[in-house]
Amino acid sequence: MLFHSSIRKELARSFGATLVVLVTVVMTMTLIRTLGEASRGTFDPADVLIIMGYTVLSDMPTILSMSLFIAVLSVLTRMFRDSEMVIWFGSGQGLASLLVPLYRFAWPILVVIMALAFFILPWAFGRIEDFRDKYEKRGDIARIEPGKFQESANGDRVFFIEKDSVAQQVGHNVFIATNEQGKETITSAQRGKIEVVGDDKYLVLENGQRLEKNFAKRDMAVSTFETYGARVGPSDQSQRTNEPSASLSTLRLLQMPTPRYLGELAWRAGLTLAAFNFIVIGLATAGVNPRVGRTGNLGVAFLTFIVYFNLLILGKNWVETSQVSIGVLLLTLHGGTLLVAVLWLSKRHNNWTLRLTRRPRRANPEQTTA
Repeated sequence: MLFHSSIRKELARSFGATLVVLVTVVMTMTLIRTLGEASRGTFDPADVLIIMGYTVLSDMPTILSMSLFIAVLSVLTRMFRDSEMVIWFGSGQGLASLLVPLYRFAWPILVVIMALAFFILPWAFGRIEDFRDKYEKRGDIARIEPGKFQESANGDRVFFIEKDSVAQQVGHNVFIATNEQGKETITSAQRGKIEVVGDDKYLVLENGQRLEKNFAKRDMAVSTFETYGARVGPSDQSQRTNEPSASLSTLRLLQMPTPRYLGELAWRAGLTLAAFNFIVIGLATAGVNPRVGRTGNLGVAFLTFIVYFNLLILGKNWVETSQVSIGVLLLTLHGGTLLVAVLWLSKRHNNWTLRLTRRPRRANPEQTTA
């Protein structure tokens, strides 16, 4: 039908343009935020672009939902402004009849949002956590720059390496100063290399000497060695002990229905249900009011979008703290939103009006006698 095809074509153009703009804005903001985190030592500066890509990918359900909502709202508002809706209404097409072409256009996007929310989003969060943990769990030797003294992560050691090999696995002219348990130890060696034993990483020194001073006993011991090992940090392969719920797969969330995991599950399901409801909300709120200008209904619609997503976050916190069950949240928030949107759409489709009955005013006796 010409009516359906013309709307879908315009929706596709508007959705594509909006998506490009939003992705560009989000990428710019994410790049700035990721650079700030890398400067604070959260990520490896070499992984900034990779982290930015995973972060934008994790934000895609929200970006797609907002792009779809803006596309529906802008196209329908333009049709009202240019009086195209008058033509369609005159041909027998009501406002509710637009739901069919809207959902025929939007169903592939809704499927993508659902796949992103339930499958891709936890994978992207997991990759971000892997990069963060890998950088945080790097050994003390990995923090060292050749020719500079470097303090360890806990502050009880000072390292110095004159030069190292590729990948920082072998160093030459190694110096380590340690102060712990009332003892000061100075160790130097001609050569050192990194070895992994279990979940720990060790620095194996070769051909060196060790000076140990005991402050309590006020004595000093000097020894030489051919091989000496010192633990410098956890292995890069050590697993996280407490994984965030955002990085867990949907199947694991279903297998462990704790309040914390159910809250994450409610968030993922809410992203899909919200995208579905935004189409009805966009259709119900589209229009032009000459008294408030062209952007009046757009402001109300965007405020609705922001409030809806804030309620998603609030509902997730409620489920995590066991204040409400996941079923009640999904039914109340998303079902209630859909019901209100459908009622508002029905009001506009059927031209329902709220009429208040007024009691007739009694005539003033003084005026009648006059």
